[in-house]
Amino acid sequence: MRIGVIGTGRIGTLHARTLSRHRDVGSLILTDADPARAQELAHRLGETAAPGVDEIFTWGVDAVVITTATAAHAEYIGRAARSGLPVFCEKPIALDLPGTLQALAEVETAGTVLQMGFQRRFDAGYAGAREAVRSGRLGRLHTVRAMTCDQSPPPAEWLPLSGGLFRDTLIHDFDVLRWVTGREVREVYATGADGGPAMFREAGDVDTGAALLTLDDGTLATATATRLNGAGYDVRMELAGERDTVVVGLDDRTPLASTEPTGPPPADKPWTGFLERFGAAYEAELNAFVEVVRGERPNPCDGRQALQALRIAEACELSRRERRSVPLAQIPGATGPAYG
Repeated sequence: MRIGVIGTGRIGTLHARTLSRHRDVGSLILTDADPARAQELAHRLGETAAPGVDEIFTWGVDAVVITTATAAHAEYIGRAARSGLPVFCEKPIALDLPGTLQALAEVETAGTVLQMGFQRRFDAGYAGAREAVRSGRLGRLHTVRAMTCDQSPPPAEWLPLSGGLFRDTLIHDFDVLRWVTGREVREVYATGADGGPAMFREAGDVDTGAALLTLDDGTLATATATRLNGAGYDVRMELAGERDTVVVGLDDRTPLASTEPTGPPPADKPWTGFLERFGAAYEAELNAFVEVVRGERPNPCDGRQALQALRIAEACELSRRERRSVPLAQIPGATGPAYG
């Protein structure tokens, strides 16, 4: 199997390394907006670098992995679909609903595969939470609390391209909330704070956000995020039911310090970022993609999942701007239940 990787930044490099050592992948073609970066990575991995994206589609590949800046995702998804190629793409499909719907339409028309990069679906902790909910161990679920806290803010020049905190960061929480609970979000109320560095205000973004989400069975969920969690990278989900409560992301590296006299000690080596925290999950999702391409398993996270997560993010952005609750029915793109 020969796979083309478009984009060799942090995630692209990680995915290329995973694929390069996969027993069912014979070779890679790597390309990037910075050709020298692609060439350097190809040299390290013993793979081939292409001067541009055109060569990915003309040199002959069996599948495409897209890890470019978000603004290019939809274009390359469409191009791969028209070429009849299965695609793995990092989230999101696009930064807006029209671009997302157009790309999905191209995939549907072509009848090709689009697997989205929501890696938390492949994390052991989230998988355990899903099993706890689906098995009935928790009883009736009444409260869910999700959070994503980055240790350090991103570069200022990247913020205007990110889509904002809800679309870029909390979209992971929105996706895994649906996946773990098996429910859809019915209504949201969201707000944000921009008291941190001025670069967030200048980009029209917030450095901290919170959303209250009502699920379609009445379960209440909160999702919070910040770019300024100096203690470390903290990603957790708590699920409370009438019988039991479980938590994802609580281990000896969780950046928490208890104020209780008998509480656990602070982490000696707290998580610092998503590549470290979710390394195993990133590898698992690429292994799954290879199996999908080989026809050995169904798609574990198709484009409809990305669409529904983006709809929740869009509703949160609208709620933040207009300071009101927003029913998901007001956001275009509903397709019925598609929990995955």
